[in-house]
Amino acid sequence: MIALGTMLLMLPISSRYGVATSFGDALFTATSATCVTGLVVQDTATHWSVFGQIVILALIQTGGFGIIMAAAGFSLLAGRKITLRERSMMRDAFATQRMGGIVRLATFVFSVTIAVELLGAVLMLPSFCSEYGVRGIWIALFLSISAFCNAGFDILGKSDALFPSLSEYATNPVICLTICALIVIGGIGFVTWNDVTTNKLRFKRYSLQSKIILVSSAVLIVVPALSFFLFEYQRLPVAERFLVSLFQSITPRTAGFNVEDMSVMTESGQALTIILMLIGGSPGSTAGGIKTTTLAVLLGNLLAISSRRSEVDMFGRRIEDDAIKQAGAILLLHVSLSLLGATALCLIEGLPYLACLFECVSAIGTVGMTVGITPHLRVASRIILIGYMFIGRVGSLTLIYAATKAPKKSRGKLPHEHVTVG
Repeated sequence: MIALGTMLLMLPISSRYGVATSFGDALFTATSATCVTGLVVQDTATHWSVFGQIVILALIQTGGFGIIMAAAGFSLLAGRKITLRERSMMRDAFATQRMGGIVRLATFVFSVTIAVELLGAVLMLPSFCSEYGVRGIWIALFLSISAFCNAGFDILGKSDALFPSLSEYATNPVICLTICALIVIGGIGFVTWNDVTTNKLRFKRYSLQSKIILVSSAVLIVVPALSFFLFEYQRLPVAERFLVSLFQSITPRTAGFNVEDMSVMTESGQALTIILMLIGGSPGSTAGGIKTTTLAVLLGNLLAISSRRSEVDMFGRRIEDDAIKQAGAILLLHVSLSLLGATALCLIEGLPYLACLFECVSAIGTVGMTVGITPHLRVASRIILIGYMFIGRVGSLTLIYAATKAPKKSRGKLPHEHVTVG
């Protein structure tokens, strides 16, 4: 998908001025769109033609679904029978354990996705059409799909105001709240949708994964919003302050839109945003990051150790040991790669370490937020971010499993020996 997108974006027809785009810029944009990140080196509105924007939007939609789910969607539309192997792959893509009803779930997801994206576009139409006329229809649809897929691309740039994101709409509650709703719906996971619609508001009937996702998502919205409201945006009127704080607590996980310039945010605000970008959304969703369930399992393990319990349990259910091991590995991989990449960018570009760390976490978390340095990075730094966007979307553990062979089964076990940690 990235290779195809790169070739299409290099065509002169993809550029607003009919000039071929360089391979590096096309590759970076195609990777960012397919991995639903949102980091860009060329302003999407002023550099790309309508054809180029359609290519980017197609990559975003495909990347948001995931390659496997997108392929399954075409199979369903063509009326082709889904094989058992394909059903197994779809189950993994949805992050669910059940094989039964997977085709029905896929049909439900595609239907809801189209309905939600169209509804989001309709809600934003009056605001954009009043300002842009007929072009407002395309802007509303583009932003709706981009927000639902947690991509962060926008087409609101002008020749005298590049890379604006949604900064002009910080005081528009319809735009801000609609974008927030689309981000949250896209980021909680397809299986959670199905759980909520099937069991309505009967929380006790939800699966353990849905309970963890809903509770952790609510906490990760409310607590950062309160922090931003009290300490970051004190200069704003109360109503605008509330709206901006809510928006800025939702968009780092992992949509990438912003209504305030991230480069003027305080260091503590940027640090909180980095943490939110690292956490990201939920498994089986359009979002990236280490996922809310990973954080919840690690916190549950911490609580179990503090209370000297031998097992981790949540909502009356025991968490399996494999999940705890994988959660620890995922966090270690993401943190290590982020720190290593930030160090490399700092050495290459000579920029402040916090700014470099912000860009690396934004890339590996497939967020797309920036403090404004991405368009000015050198080739080596762009290659690092391209690799991080790919890792963030495919999954660090997935790449490790793909690159290593499964160990041979052993009939015996090595003897235990105690090692003191901490």
